[in-house]
This record gives sequence, structure tokens and C-alpha cells, in this order.
Amino acid sequence: MKCKKSSQIILLITGITMVSYGVIRGEAAVVLGKAIKLCLECVGIG
Repeated sequence: MKCKKSSQIILLITGITMVSYGVIRGEAAVVLGKAIKLCLECVGIG
């Protein structure tokens, strides 16, 4: 049980670190732009 909890904490910290690094690099704007284009293509506008 202790090994499972420690691995969950390590994975949580790793995930938060990676998300933070992506935000610092400006990747959030790139992902949002791609998501908007994809949605517009699905609707048939783009």
C-alpha cells in the first residue's frame, strides 16, 4: 500500500511539472489554436 501511494505522489508531481513546463514554453496557446481549428473543421466552417 505504501509503494502504491508513493508512486502516485511521484506521478502527480511529474505531471504537474510537465504541465507547468508546457505553460511556460507557451504550448497552451498552440494547443488551443489547434483545438479551435479542429472544431471548426468538424462543424464544416473551416
